[in-house]
Amino acid sequence: MASDLDTVRVLRALFNDIPRAPQGLSHEATMEWIQRSMTDFPGGEVAYMIEHVTRNSMVDIVLRLREDGYLKDDQQFDATLQQIATPEGRQTFMDWCINAQKSVDATARLLNRAKRAWSEPEPLFVADAAAVQRFIDGRPTGAGVLFAEFAMRSDVREIGLFDTEPAAIHEFDWGFITEDPGEWNVYVTEVWRRGTVGHFDRMLGAWRLETTHALPEGQLRAPHVPPGLTEDLGITRFSALTLHTNDDPAVRRWVGEVFITHMLPVMAARALDENYDFPAKVMELS
Repeated sequence: MASDLDTVRVLRALFNDIPRAPQGLSHEATMEWIQRSMTDFPGGEVAYMIEHVTRNSMVDIVLRLREDGYLKDDQQFDATLQQIATPEGRQTFMDWCINAQKSVDATARLLNRAKRAWSEPEPLFVADAAAVQRFIDGRPTGAGVLFAEFAMRSDVREIGLFDTEPAAIHEFDWGFITEDPGEWNVYVTEVWRRGTVGHFDRMLGAWRLETTHALPEGQLRAPHVPPGLTEDLGITRFSALTLHTNDDPAVRRWVGEVFITHMLPVMAARALDENYDFPAKVMELS
């Protein structure tokens, strides 16, 4: 395993240019300092959160390579620490990780095709009609036990995701949706419990498979996404998927009757099935 010293060295290399709150501040003053740092960060709060998520992901990658990969070699480890201490070096390292992951994914797809016939997983859940109608009617439930569970995650608290509660929370038995002006953020319990970060791309791929690509033979194509609704990676809000919307009641009805009821149960099942082989053309769009 990577030593405590290795961990400290990686953290120092990755976060050497991120300002730290001055020592001796009260809790309230510290929170104000953090909020001001997020607001003043180039690109604003969203860019700040993405930068922290990215660098924390790199911590895990470097330490895993230190334990099991080529960074077991001390010289390689030292060289990598020097590399990731600069913005340019971090970008180069992440590009290498992305290309390596693409190669791994391509190999996994070939192995999946060789070992078994392609099959569809069962939908992850069956939507409750009354809960869906409540969403369509715009009657939020407020924070429930699933929202509370997610909000207590250490990574969620670290970035202050819910320091300000969303405008509305719609909780279901499968997860919850937060609603703010212009967007819905979809949180599926089984997705975040299995590692939210690892499923951002797969959830977006599942959406694209449903809405922009022909499904396997014998499957019906999903209804056309209504005007005024677009999708995005959920990474900025740590959600499974983000939907950008307008105030059209028809769009809200479509999200309830089509997306939540029919699409999301299948999308989540595909994203969580490690053997599910998304077409390369879908994932390459991510």
